[in-house]
Parts: sequence; structure tokens; C-alpha cells
Amino acid sequence: MSDIRVAIAGTGIGQKVHIPGFQSHPRTCVVAVYHRDLEKATAIAQAHNIPQAYSILEEMAARLDIDAVSISTPPFLHYEMAKIVLNANKHLLLEKPTALTYAEAKKIHTLALSKPVATAMNFEFRFVPAWQYLAELLAEGYVGQKRLIKIDWLVSSRADASRPWNWYARKDQGGGVLGAIGSHAFDYVAWLFGSVKRLSTHLSTSISARPDPVTGTLKPVDSDDTCTLMMELADGTPCQMCLSSVTVQGRGHWVEIYGDRGTLVLGSDNQKDYVHGFKLWGSQGGKELSELEVPKRLAFPQVFTDGRIAPFIQVVDRWISNIEAVRNGHARQESMPPSIREGMDSQLLMDLARESNETGTWVTVPL
Repeated sequence: MSDIRVAIAGTGIGQKVHIPGFQSHPRTCVVAVYHRDLEKATAIAQAHNIPQAYSILEEMAARLDIDAVSISTPPFLHYEMAKIVLNANKHLLLEKPTALTYAEAKKIHTLALSKPVATAMNFEFRFVPAWQYLAELLAEGYVGQKRLIKIDWLVSSRADASRPWNWYARKDQGGGVLGAIGSHAFDYVAWLFGSVKRLSTHLSTSISARPDPVTGTLKPVDSDDTCTLMMELADGTPCQMCLSSVTVQGRGHWVEIYGDRGTLVLGSDNQKDYVHGFKLWGSQGGKELSELEVPKRLAFPQVFTDGRIAPFIQVVDRWISNIEAVRNGHARQESMPPSIREGMDSQLLMDLARESNETGTWVTVPL
């Protein structure tokens, strides 16, 4: 029975992932959609059979027949929108990155803890079957003592210099590869391998201008499109990360873990869908790498053409568990991961990465 009434704020990934995800979940019903242009909001609502449309977020959040709000707008809007939702005592699901800065993310987290609400961050890799199996094998000690972790996430999504200028091109609005995919990477590093002790980062911009979508005039780009990063984990393990959105025929998304007992390699070369296509290989005792079959018990109950929808539904499952805890009187406590807490932790590492890039030094993560 659909007993959690959800409103959607943001209509990019909101239309592609959030709306179909919530409409496919048996416990949620999408009852409203927000867009700053009421005409567009109404058109989107009609296209998806959603009864209400709003152009003022405060009005939507104030509705008594709305239980929760999912925010999927660009990151520079997250902080103010999250405050509106939380101050209306609505449960909150937030797209990554959490905000523009750690200070903003921390304020969102603190506000959430003061309200009878549950929160969630859409860190969907935690729920992809191959990733979950990787987590299980690591917990079982498959690789033994870790010696090196290597992460490559090299895609061509913005490799075309004629792709129009928008907020993604602006550092002050949260654009760039560090926020877009580094936020994910920092979360799964913490989930799979533990906390980071210190890091060193270099950010670069390969495509320094893009055409204005209206006039065609070239406008400057100051957000990063490539990030190379070294980390030392709390247990001393070195971790190398390379992220880029401008690598033509980039190798895709790969995580390699080398230890004294074995090796695990997780990867996908799918450039069109960043969830579909992951496979896992392993080796122990010096044998050749061989593909490991992901247990059927970890498979998605349903798959979709857009690979992001199935893990998003799993994020919603976890969010619903947290909402039920609040309804049962366990309010003002940390929600189970991935919540705003994990978003705040990821945001801290993003801030420190930018600090390292600006100073040209290693930066220690505060305890």
C-alpha cells in the first residue's frame, strides 16, 4: 500500500530516475512536483500523472498531504531547499553532492537531527549487486592486508567541447567532476575501505570555454573536468584516484584492490549507463584473475533500461526503514546510511580536496 506521499523538487534526474523510481515502489506515491516555472511544472506533472504542480517550494513543503520531499536540483540550490523541507518537518532525500561546502552540509545535518524526520542521500553504488558482493568479500578478508587501492572513473560525458555551457561549468554553483562523481567515490571509499587520513589533489580544466545555449557565444568554464588524487587511509593503505569527464573512449569505472592474499577488480566500461555492466574479478594465491559470479540473492528484484533506477529504489527502501523508525517514536537520531551524515562526510573530503589543489600540499583530514 502506497502510504508515503512524496513530492519531487528538480526535474532533470528527477524525471529520469526519481519519478519512475518512486512510482515503481509499492510504498511510495508521487503526489507533487516542483519547478521554478509553473507552466513547466504543470506539464511535467501531467506527463507523469502527478496530481499537483508547484513553482514555490515553500507552498509545496507546507502541504499536510505530503510526507516527504526528494530534491534533485543542481547542488547550488540544495542548502536553501533542504532547509525549507526540513523546517516543514518533511522527510528528505537529497541528491549528491550534499551542498556547496562542508559548512552548509553540516548545517543541513544538524537541522535534520533537530527534526522528527528521516534523511537519505542517493549514494546508489552501495546497492548495486556487484558492489555489494565486493563489500562482502572485503569484509571476509579476501585480499588480506590491503597494499594498494586504485580507482579510475574515466568517461566522455563532457568530452565534446560543443556541449552547451550551464551551471556545471561554474565552480561557484557546484559544477565539475569532483562534485559530480567524486562525491560518489568519497562515499564508497568510506563504505568499503574506512576513513581517509590525508589527501593530495590536483584539479584541472581541459575545456576552458563552452557555447552559451542561447547565443552560441563562448563562455568561460572554471569548474574542474579532471581530478587526480592520492589518499592515505586511516589504516595506512595508499589509494590513487583519477576522475575525468572529458576522456574520449575512457576506460569507464574501475576499482582495483591489491592485498597480500589476493586481488579484487570491479569494473564497467559502459559509457552510456554508469550502473549497468559492472563485473567482478578475483585472484588468490597468485592465480590468474577470473570473473566471480555475483550471488543471485543480491540481484535487483526488477531491472530497468536506465540502470540508475533499480539502486535508487534500494535507497528508497532504506529511507522508508528510517521513516518507519521515526514514525515508531525513534526521532532525532542518525538515519541508517546513506543519510545526510554520509553526505556531510563526503562533502568534507571534497572541501579538503579543493584546499589541497589550491595550496599544492597534502591536507590532513580532521578527526
